[in-house]
Amino acid sequence: MTAATIALTVNGRSVEVEAEGTKPLLAVLREDLALRGSRFGCGAEQCGACMVLVDGVPVTSCTRELGSVAGRNVTTVESPALDRLRQAFLDEQAGQCGYCLSGILISAAALLNEKAVPSRQQIVEALDRHLCRCGVHNRIIRAIQRAAAEPGR
Repeated sequence: MTAATIALTVNGRSVEVEAEGTKPLLAVLREDLALRGSRFGCGAEQCGACMVLVDGVPVTSCTRELGSVAGRNVTTVESPALDRLRQAFLDEQAGQCGYCLSGILISAAALLNEKAVPSRQQIVEALDRHLCRCGVHNRIIRAIQRAAAEPGR
């Protein structure tokens, strides 16, 4: 295969990437765009560590091909749009190793965009696909509730 120039918007900024359209989006973000917040976990769309938003919808980026997001909006955990949510996670100390948090933050952002003040059950359901072994689930839930309650959200 040959490389092509693929245009997309990442964190509100228009970018062009010279790569094969079959290259995984996660590899493009980390290697070509130096956005290393999204993590490679399982490589099989099972753990959620690689989640990003594509046009506002949380998707795994480890197997998603770059060509499938051409012309679309991609939001990563580094986006300024997640500042308030990241701060709530810091305030609640909602992480230990932090490996899963980038994906969890992405799913939380999508949930808060859909429901301004989600219930605890809605938060739990939104995070169900994420694997976290640190045992800080209650802090994560409190952080999302805190971000939802912040004035000016």
